[in-house]
Amino acid sequence: MSKEIVYTQHVEFGDCDPARIVWFPNFFRWIDAASRHFFVACGVPPWAETEQSLGVIGTPLVDTHARFIKTATYGDTLQIHTRIGEWRRKSFVQCYRVLRGEELLMECEEVRIFAGRREDGSIHALPAPESIRRLCG
Repeated sequence: MSKEIVYTQHVEFGDCDPARIVWFPNFFRWIDAASRHFFVACGVPPWAETEQSLGVIGTPLVDTHARFIKTATYGDTLQIHTRIGEWRRKSFVQCYRVLRGEELLMECEEVRIFAGRREDGSIHALPAPESIRRLCG
């Protein structure tokens, strides 16, 4: 079972549209931050270090599915619960639940890869490093 890490996000006035509702792309920005926070909280070194030690330059997104349930507005404090739902050979599914207290506002699943860089500079998927899998539970 994967660890579950909580990332806290405070909603500011500028995160909202004229109706005072969080503009939906901001949820994806916060989820992206929660993704990296998950790895940091699990003890994974910065990507600059994993590039040197494992050849991993990051975890780019290759697919996403979201379900918006309730709205959020400025002044809200959100908790983004993040875990790994599934490990695959060269990718993984990262799962998120965005809550305001006990209220579920959004659910999202992302498929990400562990990316490496070829000699020509292009990016390709790498097998999921066992050391990172162990750290993340």
